[in-house]
Parts: sequence; C-alpha cells; structure tokens
Amino acid sequence: MDTVKDESNNSERNNYINNPIDTLALPQFEEVQLSPLQPAYYKIVLFNIGIVYLLLAIGAGCGIYFISEIQSYWYVPVAFIVFTLCISLFISRISFKNKGFAFRTHDVMYRSGAIAITTIIIPYNRVQHVALHEGFLSRKLGLATIEIFTAGGDSSDVKIPGLEKEHAEKIKKLLVGKVLNQDKETNED
Repeated sequence: MDTVKDESNNSERNNYINNPIDTLALPQFEEVQLSPLQPAYYKIVLFNIGIVYLLLAIGAGCGIYFISEIQSYWYVPVAFIVFTLCISLFISRISFKNKGFAFRTHDVMYRSGAIAITTIIIPYNRVQHVALHEGFLSRKLGLATIEIFTAGGDSSDVKIPGLEKEHAEKIKKLLVGKVLNQDKETNED
C-alpha cells in the first residue's frame, strides 16, 4: 500500500510546476488615482489638536501659577507648547494631504501617513462586515467614517474618515453587496 501512495506522490511532484513571476510586470498600486478626503475633515483634525493643546496650556498655566519655583522660567513650557503645536500642525497637514482611498473592481485601497506612508489593500472577498460612524462634529459637517473589518480581528482593518455622509452610505452599500455576493457564491459551492 505504501508503494501506491509513493507512486502517486512522485507523479504529483513530477507534474508540479512552479514558474517564477515577473514582479516588474505586476500592476503597480502606486499608479492608482486615489480620492482625497473631504477638506471639511481637516477642521475636525484641527479641532482635536486644539483640544489637546488647550489642555496642555491650561496644565502649564496652572503649573506656572501655583509652583513658584518655575514662575521665573515661564517661557520654557510656553516655548515647548508653541514649538510642539507648530510641529503638530505641520505633520497633520502633511498627513491629511497623503490620505486617500480607492474602490477598485476587486479591492479597496487606503493610503495614510505623514513621515512613513502606509498603503492597505483589502480584497473584497476578505471583508467580513462594514460599519459607518458619525461623530458629533462629523455629523455637523456632514461627514462620516467607514470601517472595514476582515476575518480574525476585533478592530477594523481600515478606517476611512472624512467622507461625505451620502458617499459613505453608498460605499457601505457597495461593500455590503460585495460581502453578500461572496457569501452567496460560497454557499453555492
């Protein structure tokens, strides 16, 4: 019985072909034209930065007012806060300009980052479910965030913020339709 099994394994090995792939001929995702986030979303980014630095300024102000030893050095925390605020604004602007998304025939693509650029590509057949979120400010500005979840995690794999609410709802319908079609094809097999 072992010889029959060995013969079938040998024939499988003899028929096995593993040709190399020309990686230079693969489609380049960098060439895809990405849609930018809505400009109104940058207002939310600025609001969030403003809240953080307001809290830092209040903390520094309280420290300077109540701690007599650092009152003569008030300019150090003020300079630090102003310097880090400028850097935060600069990096947030670069990050906002680098963010973009695309929905292609077979996958969704999202790019983000300021210093290091990250591109995430998720095939539709990996999508488990989709969520649409609106924060308080987002709702006031008519914006929403799409979260795309794949198998094997409790957090989203892609979170695309700064979408017009109507556009986000259409994207959610597209993705839910793709998920339902994948489920239907899987059940037919």
